[in-house]
Amino acid sequence: MAKIMQTPTKSVLQSRWSERLPLRDQSSPDYMIRKTPRNTPGCNNDRFIPARKYMDVDLATLLLAKENSVAASPKNEEYKRQLAGNMLRENDGNSRILSFSSKPPPPPEGFDNPRKALYTQNVTSPVKSKKIFRHIPQAPERTLDAPDLLDDYYLNLLDWSSTNVVAIALGNTVYLWDASTSSIEELMTAGDEGPVTSVCWAPDGQYIAVGLNNSEVQLWDSHSIRQVRALRGHSARVGALAWNGGPILSSGGRDNSIINHDVRIRDHITARLEAHEQEVCGLKWAPGGQRLASGGNDNLLHIWDIAAGSTQGPTPYLHRMDDHRAAVKALAWCPFQANLLASGGGTADRCIKFWNTSTGACLNSIDTQSQVCALQWSKHEKEIVSSHGFSQNQLCLWKYPSMVKMTELTGHTSRVLHLAQSPDGYTVASAAGDETLRFWQVFGSPDVAKVPTKVKITDSRSALHSRNIR
Repeated sequence: MAKIMQTPTKSVLQSRWSERLPLRDQSSPDYMIRKTPRNTPGCNNDRFIPARKYMDVDLATLLLAKENSVAASPKNEEYKRQLAGNMLRENDGNSRILSFSSKPPPPPEGFDNPRKALYTQNVTSPVKSKKIFRHIPQAPERTLDAPDLLDDYYLNLLDWSSTNVVAIALGNTVYLWDASTSSIEELMTAGDEGPVTSVCWAPDGQYIAVGLNNSEVQLWDSHSIRQVRALRGHSARVGALAWNGGPILSSGGRDNSIINHDVRIRDHITARLEAHEQEVCGLKWAPGGQRLASGGNDNLLHIWDIAAGSTQGPTPYLHRMDDHRAAVKALAWCPFQANLLASGGGTADRCIKFWNTSTGACLNSIDTQSQVCALQWSKHEKEIVSSHGFSQNQLCLWKYPSMVKMTELTGHTSRVLHLAQSPDGYTVASAAGDETLRFWQVFGSPDVAKVPTKVKITDSRSALHSRNIR
């Protein structure tokens, strides 16, 4: 017996569709439901389509023209005639609205136009060259791990040698990182005399001075990795070191004193400078090696003259500045202007001040809104970079002498305690309390043709990210 095929009803189709697609997107069985009546009254189609045979385009155009036409009147004709005569000059045969007239008459004899200088002052001026804007990368070029870096504002634990080797003190150990080969070497490890409280490279890039917590200063040969000699004289930790460009090494300690050592001779102490009332935390020699700047936790800044140095008692300072309201650790001598010194104050001060060390006068003072930890001048531009503590832990690049802030570099999560500059003067290394060492190309990029092979470090970039200095 044959099956009787029945046409499914509308409700059956909807139930089957809902079983297949429980969540409906754009497709829907509603096309089964016709909302528009199948037959439109007066028409055989389901939509109204106008019959074009009843449309006369010519007739419609004629009717529109009649509606928009304005009856001509003598008044309108007179207005048109006057408009053409006054504006278009049709009576003269010249229909141009704008036309050139004859040359104006010359001024009377002896007449001098007072505004003549306004139009002629720039005629002979030379053409100004187009200003070139330098791109400053906002991210560090590379980042190294620096575990056990002491978070102590009064220490100086980072330095970059003239041979492109970075020295950093991590706890009791001093590590050497060669920027050209990315190799890491352990220089020394202090025992009970540790931790290491300061490091400073000699100008030749071979010898390095290391200050210790037990008041001793050690001189090391980085080539043979051996200690050359020990320099004694302080009674407390040595937190600041500085070379004068020659054999004189200055050391500042928690005993409030500064000692000048001549490392060539047995009786190495050549001068003892005593004027600070608290720990000496900043030392910098001027480029000529004749003047020394010292900053202390007593908020004082002193300028010393090497010519006045003597082993016979305390040496008088050349200038004494007490404008800062917090410890003065950040010091930097200007490389392009003689006798110009920049200094930075701690949390209660937050200012960068510029001094004329010949007269002792303060030339300018800028409130940075955060603790100033370190300063570095550019060797190529009139710029200075500063590192800061709370609250943003940033590096700031300033244009001198306007002190316009060019950029801020962020990334450290703790105060940026130390800065060091590469020998080519383009890269700055920063060490912070977050135990990282970051390299910033803040002073531009060197010309590839002029960079020595040893300074080119692009091949080792990938091996340096998050690398442990141990």
